[in-house]
Amino acid sequence: MVGRTGAERDGARRRPEADSAPPPAAPRPRPGGPGRPHLRARRLPLVLALAPALLLGGFALWVLYGSAWLRVEEVTAEGERVLTEREVLRAAEVPVGEPLVSVDPEAVERRLLDGLSRIDSVDVTRSWPHGVEVAVTERKPVAVMVQNAPNGEGGSDEDGARERTYVEVDDEGVRFGTVAERPDGVPVLALELDDSPSRHRFGEERMREEAVKVAAALSDAVRRDTRAIRVRSHDSITLEMAGGRTVVWGSSEKSAAKARSLSLLMKAAEDARRFDVSVPTAPAASGS
Repeated sequence: MVGRTGAERDGARRRPEADSAPPPAAPRPRPGGPGRPHLRARRLPLVLALAPALLLGGFALWVLYGSAWLRVEEVTAEGERVLTEREVLRAAEVPVGEPLVSVDPEAVERRLLDGLSRIDSVDVTRSWPHGVEVAVTERKPVAVMVQNAPNGEGGSDEDGARERTYVEVDDEGVRFGTVAERPDGVPVLALELDDSPSRHRFGEERMREEAVKVAAALSDAVRRDTRAIRVRSHDSITLEMAGGRTVVWGSSEKSAAKARSLSLLMKAAEDARRFDVSVPTAPAASGS
């Protein structure tokens, strides 16, 4: 038996591989060929389904921005006590006639807080379909500082000065308004620091802040009875009360405790003329 040649053996090894080779791929349809109409047919229902949503969205945008149905027709203000509604609305700068949706409440609030220092907080809301509502909370003075006093800063209303104005100060020390008359129940801050080392050590502004802390700590009833808060040094603050009564306060430290002690002491010793709460745990009253 004659053996196979090398070429025959190689051919025998290659044939199974040739027999197992994949069939050639079918040619892809050309653009615009038979497969294209099927693609267009699949897209048509999607377009038809989206059309109502697109039309509705366009109509909504027109209603909000283009129509006359939802435009600003009225701007109202509430909560003002010293400010007038006209002052609040002028500072708010809400454009009447513009689309209500275009009004930015936060921007209006910033304009009010920046433009009117008397405002402590503000809330602006859209009132559909035609309104904008502005609710303000004004700062409340706990003390006033004297300006244009004939003898400089200081003194109380009993001093007889006439040509003066008052700067209102709230419980955070913010100066927010100037008035011609001292508000009822609000004491005057009187700094008397000419010969005091505290003036050079702390400065007048720091001493004024200390006096504000005292005023803010007082109960409403005691503050209404206080005519002036006199500051002669860092640890020498006194209150001048109605009826010629005097309160020795000391420094502004522990003012909350001192205010509580003073309220109790004034109830227990109604006829006293002098009260000392510089040590709040050991208050004292004297005179009658």
